[in-house]
Formats: sequence, C-alpha cells, structure tokens
Amino acid sequence: QVQLVESGGGLVQAGGSLRLSCAASGRTFSINAMGWFRQAPGKEREFVARIRWSGGSTYYADSVKGRFTISRDNAKNTLYLQMNSLKPEDTAVYYCAATSRSYIGSYYYTQRENYDYWGQGTQVTVSS
Repeated sequence: QVQLVESGGGLVQAGGSLRLSCAASGRTFSINAMGWFRQAPGKEREFVARIRWSGGSTYYADSVKGRFTISRDNAKNTLYLQMNSLKPEDTAVYYCAATSRSYIGSYYYTQRENYDYWGQGTQVTVSS
C-alpha cells in the first residue's frame, strides 16, 4: 500500500502562483509514476500532469502546459506541482495519484482508472 497526503492548496488571485506537495509513504519503492488530477464542481476528475518516478519524464494536459510544472524529490518521496499564471478556471480540488503499473506512452497515465492510490485532495481557488 502507498499513502498519499497533499498540501499547499489555498486561495490566490488570478495570475498568482501556488505550489502543491504530495508526500508518499508506505511501499514507495513500487511506484512507477505519479500524477496530478483535478476536479471542479459538477465536472469529471481530469488529468493535469504526470511524472515517471525513475527518469523523471513529464507529460501535461494542454490546458496547463507552459504554466504548471510537475516534479519529484525521490529522496523525500514527495511530488510537487508548481502552478503559475493561475486562472479562475484552474479552481478545483487537486488530487495526487500513484501507480505501480508501467505503460508505454503517455495516454494510459492520463486515465484515472490506471492509478492505484489517491490522496484526499487539496482545494485550490483562483479569484478573478
């Protein structure tokens, strides 16, 4: 089992920045990739970004490309999401997720059903 705990959410004005963190514990050696998803009220949970735990390759949703940066610190077992130039449409609950599965290509990591472990979520609110 892997446990995930997010932190760093809050209220920020449009154009501002926030950094989310996700601390992983338990069987972290089994993690192949981690990702960030978000869910706005009344909407489906959507993919934001993912990173391979070994190697560090990244992939982003088009809606956040160039504004958000996903990174990880393997020594601390911590995942990050640096969010810059925030927009009101970025308002959502942000979830980190981890998977022990290995896929070729990025598509499968954009699908929430391919992640085994989830955090409890952290609220991000961007005011206009």
